[in-house]
Amino acid sequence: MKTTAYRSFTIDEAVDWVKRLCESKGCSPAVAESLARATVAAQTRGNEAVGFRHLADYLSGFSSGRIDPRAEPRISSSSPIIFKSDARGGIAQLGVDRCFDSLCHAAYENGMATLSQCNSFTSGELGDYTIRLAKAGLIALAVANGPALVAVPGSKGKTYSTNPLSFAAPSADGIPLMFDQACSATAFVNIAHAASTGSDLPDGWAVDQHGNGTRNALEALGGALLPFGGYRGANLILMVEVLAAGLTGANWSIDSPAFHQGAQTPGCGLLILALAPDFFSSGLEHRLASQLARLTEMGVHRPGWERQRSTVSSEINGIRLPIDLLDKLSNM
Repeated sequence: MKTTAYRSFTIDEAVDWVKRLCESKGCSPAVAESLARATVAAQTRGNEAVGFRHLADYLSGFSSGRIDPRAEPRISSSSPIIFKSDARGGIAQLGVDRCFDSLCHAAYENGMATLSQCNSFTSGELGDYTIRLAKAGLIALAVANGPALVAVPGSKGKTYSTNPLSFAAPSADGIPLMFDQACSATAFVNIAHAASTGSDLPDGWAVDQHGNGTRNALEALGGALLPFGGYRGANLILMVEVLAAGLTGANWSIDSPAFHQGAQTPGCGLLILALAPDFFSSGLEHRLASQLARLTEMGVHRPGWERQRSTVSSEINGIRLPIDLLDKLSNM
């Protein structure tokens, strides 16, 4: 049996490693910094699917032209609470970073603010945006779209992306409530990882090219993902599509070039809503902490708890990454 070898990093060492790797692929310092911090943050939260494993998609995108490695987003504002970013074929994370402080300030001053972004590569870890806003004392909702990967009931082929959504809220106990999930039965990166490792898929995740349910990940890559909950999941996917693509002016998923092949940017969309709780009612953070404690005592799962625990562990102990994954990334 093959033994997996690992290399350990502190968080700062991991960020520096990713930055150097991205800059060696032609990224500007700003793009490298933004992507490195987002990649490492996802990994520290235990969200490996959009951590270092997902970094391979970015490196391939830089080499192929699907991502402009030096794109600087064009930022504008159509009102005191509405910020717009045209990612100009670059990464989504840099546009959010460029607007983050202004978005928070506008929400504090006006009770709410939004960021609308178009023309980017995929959004990465959507929860990274919402948890950062929650740590700043704001309630946050984020939605994003991408290339069509999902076949909904009754459709003739793939119509939508996995169209993830994330929600986060601040809590007085210092652990934000946060969830980040696809509207499909799983994320595409999980299908791709299963295909690379030869793992079987659970029932209900995907269909093959003929529309038949499959547990074979390679067959799923040639077929389509499924929404969770049938028509109910399909309705949520459509809602996210309207907000993330329709409202932002991004490509509809069905018109979006693939994010893992070809030389065109997917042109994805992202919408973030930030709400300042005190404009609505006072004491939310304490009320929420009390309610979450009560629900936990009743056996209710608390979204965000495991990722917070993973983050604290990573800050103390660092992160361990498979050397074969690091070699693969270095040699792309």
